[in-house]
Amino acid sequence: MARAADLVIGIGTRYSDFTTASKTAFQNPDVRFVNINVSEFDSFKHSAVPLTCDARAGLEELSAALAGYRVPAAYSNCVTTHRANWEAEVDRLHAIRSDSGMVQSEIIGALNRFMQPRDVLLCAAGSLPGDLHKLWRTRDSKGYHMEYGYSTMGYEIAGGIGVKMADPSREVYVMVGDGSYQMACSEIATAVQEGYKLNIVLLDNHGFSSIGGLSQAVGCQGFGTDYRVRNPKSGELDGQRVAVDFAANAASWGACAIRVHSGREFEDALARARGESRTTVIVAEVEKEVRVPGYESWWDVPVAEVSEMETVRAAREKYEGAVKAERLFL
Repeated sequence: MARAADLVIGIGTRYSDFTTASKTAFQNPDVRFVNINVSEFDSFKHSAVPLTCDARAGLEELSAALAGYRVPAAYSNCVTTHRANWEAEVDRLHAIRSDSGMVQSEIIGALNRFMQPRDVLLCAAGSLPGDLHKLWRTRDSKGYHMEYGYSTMGYEIAGGIGVKMADPSREVYVMVGDGSYQMACSEIATAVQEGYKLNIVLLDNHGFSSIGGLSQAVGCQGFGTDYRVRNPKSGELDGQRVAVDFAANAASWGACAIRVHSGREFEDALARARGESRTTVIVAEVEKEVRVPGYESWWDVPVAEVSEMETVRAAREKYEGAVKAERLFL
């Protein structure tokens, strides 16, 4: 839809690198933009017709001006078809299973089905925000709290405390990867101390999955993104996995800690956590390399021009082709 669009109405967007797939998302040579934003700086982006105003006020006035207008039936049907196809894709990803462990999209689907409409999901960093953006089905306007701006590792648990303080009547579910968890897991002690009960779902993939995937994409083979002991013979980080006991860590901060190994165990743990009066941490081991696709979205992360590694040289060749799709809107 974005690639073919002739008009894009942007509501409150900053047209960031992620939002625009590094300015490759909109490929219609005649595409125009109308931007509704309280910030003049953002409303003028992409050489748009700027509507510098409150979003609701701007939409109300546009709706009045466009009263009676309808897009062609073929276009409307196209949207309906895309939507149905996407819902089927979300169902497929929620249903993925692995013989060697759980996968991230499976956990997301199970949690989404379990949570009640007024419950709040909170996340911040790693691959989870992108996957949740694609796969989460929100039923309440305050049920989805995501820190997209700076990918702030460690925000999750502290942010969850803030959400719980703002509305103690809601159950708060914090999703966090093992890398981000280690940045500020001590905030569990604060939650216990202050009596703000959180439900923390900790996905353990034994490393930094998000940055590991990015490292692979630029040809660097995920160097340093697995929790591995340094091999004394080779000097490389290719030894045994560092055995981090996240359940014991969570318990040491005063939380109820549950380790799960299957989808059924995860669902049982969610039910148990809802009945707990104190913060509960569910530790689920997931497959690191079973990822949600990017669906043509591209991120302009420059690749080294000169390298002795064949994987980097191959990534550079792909990069030079992909960057040609970037557009300037003048």
